[in-house]
Amino acid sequence: QERLEESGGRVVRAGDSLRLSCKTSEFIFSSYPMAWFRQAPGKEREFVANIARGGGSPYYAASVRGRFTITKDRSTKTLYLQMNSLTAEDTAVYYCAATSRFASAGADTWNYWGQGTQVTVSS
Repeated sequence: QERLEESGGRVVRAGDSLRLSCKTSEFIFSSYPMAWFRQAPGKEREFVANIARGGGSPYYAASVRGRFTITKDRSTKTLYLQMNSLTAEDTAVYYCAATSRFASAGADTWNYWGQGTQVTVSS
């Protein structure tokens, strides 16, 4: 069974930076687009960013564009999310995802999910 495993979430202060990691299998890493979503308490899961299977064409939600960067490292089969200038509004559980269908901002098109990692930004 293919797995995605996030790590890196923790409590930080507003204005800090944080990098999340998502380690996965060679099959998922090389075959599918990948993405980051997040879910804050009481809210629906929200698209953050995605990247093509080859590592190009990154796309970001307007709320994070210019602050967050999504990248892939082929040597470690890891997806990253570099988050800068964090605010309290970035507090959420962050999920790594992959899709065998097509990449979109809708969570229902992504069919592989990690368990999530908590990011808390204190103001």
